[in-house]
Amino acid sequence: MEQTFAQLGISEDLIRGLAEMGIETPTPIQSKTIPLCLPRNKDLVGKAQTGTGKTAAYGLPLLMNLNPAHNAVQALVLCPTRELAQQVAKQLFKFTKYSDKVFIESVYGGEKIDIQINKLSRPTHVIVATPGRLVDLMKRGIVSLNQVKTLVLDEADEMLSMGFRRELDFILKEAQHTQARWLFSATIPPAVKDILNKHISGSAHFIEISPEKSVNPRIAHQYVMAEEDQKLDMLLSFLRAHPDDRGIIFTRTKKASTLLHKQMEARNKTVGLLNGDMKQVEREKVLRGFKNKSLQYVIATDIAARGIDVAGLEFVVHYQMPDQDDYYTHRAGRTARAGQSGVSLVLASKQDLKAIKYLAKKLKISFSQVR
Repeated sequence: MEQTFAQLGISEDLIRGLAEMGIETPTPIQSKTIPLCLPRNKDLVGKAQTGTGKTAAYGLPLLMNLNPAHNAVQALVLCPTRELAQQVAKQLFKFTKYSDKVFIESVYGGEKIDIQINKLSRPTHVIVATPGRLVDLMKRGIVSLNQVKTLVLDEADEMLSMGFRRELDFILKEAQHTQARWLFSATIPPAVKDILNKHISGSAHFIEISPEKSVNPRIAHQYVMAEEDQKLDMLLSFLRAHPDDRGIIFTRTKKASTLLHKQMEARNKTVGLLNGDMKQVEREKVLRGFKNKSLQYVIATDIAARGIDVAGLEFVVHYQMPDQDDYYTHRAGRTARAGQSGVSLVLASKQDLKAIKYLAKKLKISFSQVR
């Protein structure tokens, strides 16, 4: 029998905020994590893919462990990208709609630091940050971690793969007094193990959400056979069949994303592009356009798509299959959010069939062929 948020120990005020967001039943990672994190003096390691509900899993206990009457930074969440930091801060804020006033600020590179310094001059209980910008603010004496009780590393593997090892060591050393450190990662490569050994208690709780439990059951997984020279026509055919639907089209490479974007624009599609070659201000403009519905589609590479949280997307299309299994789950999870249903469609060459069969077996999902 599924547990409720109330049974897990979450307050009525936070449950009201969740309900307004369409979140009524805890996901597996939330059911496992929340009871372990509510006691505020224990470390935890969670191994789970993006899209499993990690933000609420650590965010709800983090908020319950705050003292809103105490004007100090009491919790810190570290994220690999600006987009994810913004998304996490926004979600935490939404959770607290009916709670005592909690002040949450996100700080990240790519925005003028003076703007963020000005924001931090106000009362702040929670900081959500990318490591580089946080270190800069700490060295300027703007941010102190002296009263931080809870520290979260979200998507630790991505932070390390992006070269933030030195910054993480600095931050974790400065915050040695924290009562609880919670690390979440889709994978546990050697670099993450090193962080665990150096900065996380050996008696930390360890939870793992198996891949099959991380896939939203409201997503319909489909594939249509299409060799490379047929993919554009097949994509356009799919879009014509769903003229009012909105979604993300994923490519594996930046080169493919740029080419497809040009091809789609040439056919008068309202489409944006997100890839790693773009400046932050350009990526933000595309995300704004997508969220306010002036763009119907976005073409994205996997890294650039981290942190995209747009409500009401009916589909994702895998124009190219991803390099890593975890990325399929992340891509598919951009649709069917907040209780809605959605479609995850693979434009599959003959070489992709093996990967589709592997994913179906590993994730315990069923792919249906569209003809």
